[in-house]
Amino acid sequence: MSTQRYLPGQAHQLPGHRQTLSSYTALHFLFEVNQGVATITLNRPERKNPLSFESYAELRDLFRALVYADDVHAVVVTGAGGNFCSGGDVHEIIGPLTKLDMPGLLAFTRMTGDLVKAMRACPQPIVAAIDGICAGAGALLALASDLRYGTARSKTFFLFNRVGLAGCDMGACALLPRVIGQGRASELLYTGRGLGGAEAERWGFYNRVCEAESLLSDAQSMAAQLAQGPTFANSMTKKMLQQEWNMGVDEAIEAEAQAQAICMMTNDFHRAYQAFVAKQTPVFQGD
Repeated sequence: MSTQRYLPGQAHQLPGHRQTLSSYTALHFLFEVNQGVATITLNRPERKNPLSFESYAELRDLFRALVYADDVHAVVVTGAGGNFCSGGDVHEIIGPLTKLDMPGLLAFTRMTGDLVKAMRACPQPIVAAIDGICAGAGALLALASDLRYGTARSKTFFLFNRVGLAGCDMGACALLPRVIGQGRASELLYTGRGLGGAEAERWGFYNRVCEAESLLSDAQSMAAQLAQGPTFANSMTKKMLQQEWNMGVDEAIEAEAQAQAICMMTNDFHRAYQAFVAKQTPVFQGD
């Protein structure tokens, strides 16, 4: 099973273009990298893992940094203590927001939206492992992920209307209809009702419902599978899934033609062909 290079040139040699994140120490959540899979764990279990101003900003900056991380090929996002995320902390975020002026409020809503933008822009596939409560901004963290694994006991709430706000928060009105359809998204965003695990899988919000005890390991196994695949091509797939939302069919077909031609100029494509000829399994290197 050859891992040799088939094309000239050295990968990712632009100065400052690549970095490693395995030694990164998070301040407001847990972070670890294991064999190409980064696991982000929201870690305030006594409050069902709410977000603070600081954790919003750190998550945004981390996902931006993942664009340049050459030691992370897939990401898992989860929560500690049997819950995913209860949204913005009532005392640390909601209370202070009632005292801000309009420029301050807009700065906050733009920051939260920038987190979703960063998640969609990072090239690594993101797998959300969702147990227990997944509410408000937590539901948007799940929605901004590429794959969602849940449990039968999990409950997802897009509850913005319950606090007197519109359902159009952090991209919900753009993302949710594309995942579960316009009618179902409208119901959740207008009512704020909970979406249970079985229903979430039936509606296509969850890719899989897992046992609570195996949820994280199942999500990490999927992430490891993705991390061992042709990671350059995986990042291209993610970019096309994002980019083609704003294209007509003809433009999308042309964009995919260009993207696929680029992928055909990778060593991984040549490795796959040589492995097929030799009746072996290709060992992808992401270049």
